[in-house]
Amino acid sequence: MASSSNIHFVFVLITFLAILKTSLSWGNISSVDGIIPFSPKHVVITNKLVAQFGLLVHCTNKGTDLGVRSVLINQSFDFKFRVNLRKTTNYSCIFSWPGIVKTFDIFRADRDDSSKSKCGICSECIWQISESGPCRIKRDGGPPCCFPW
Repeated sequence: MASSSNIHFVFVLITFLAILKTSLSWGNISSVDGIIPFSPKHVVITNKLVAQFGLLVHCTNKGTDLGVRSVLINQSFDFKFRVNLRKTTNYSCIFSWPGIVKTFDIFRADRDDSSKSKCGICSECIWQISESGPCRIKRDGGPPCCFPW
């Protein structure tokens, strides 16, 4: 027969797992984003080049090559992944348009999955790419988080 402490432990474990599963299924930013390992991320990259050029985008991380994508003006390219346990996930992208090639880390766990960063946490990381640099748009309508090339 199971002891009372074992039953209590199983109950606490099931409750914790239910809360964890619910928090991972929320579509928008939750208070646990950036705390829970393997948090889901959705990166959206939109071509906002003023010169109206098509944008070539090639994003990679250590184990994944997303290939070269052609993104027309005001169109987007997106991908999904989960942050690794050590929170060192990094996706770097090469952006090119006629005569220009730029590189930028489109997702860095220390910047995009940390409440201590100036940009804050994003579960949907929406980036607009322009000649002056990439800007992460905040879904709450706050000021964008922009970076120079």
